[in-house]
Amino acid sequence: MSEKVFEALRGRAKDEPYARLLGLELVRVEDGYALVRMPFTEKHRNIHGRCHGGALFSLIDEAFQFASNSSGRIEIALNVGVSYLKAPGDGDTLVAEAKLVSRSRRVSHFLIEVRNAAGDLLASCQATAYRRDDPLPFL
Repeated sequence: MSEKVFEALRGRAKDEPYARLLGLELVRVEDGYALVRMPFTEKHRNIHGRCHGGALFSLIDEAFQFASNSSGRIEIALNVGVSYLKAPGDGDTLVAEAKLVSRSRRVSHFLIEVRNAAGDLLASCQATAYRRDDPLPFL
């Protein structure tokens, strides 16, 4: 896909209110690939003082959103299945890496992994998107 699409996605990432709320940062986007970072802070804690599963899911979903839409077409999540494997530690910086596994005319499949700075696998995800024919409206 073209650099024009990647640049448009990077611009959208900077203006996304929900991402700013959680501290999500798009680090890299390429065709079928995205890397998103999030520091684990007090605002991400659940009732047990650990990282809330919803915060991890949001990190995963952000990477999925950019990796799938890097095609230049609108892609909408159909299914996202997450396995939470290990809780992040205090002060961890979390990174979600989304990689395209396969893409057909109507669906795309991604593998998304969340790791901490030490490289420990914290969560693993398989996600499927429906591919519309429409180009991204902000191109």
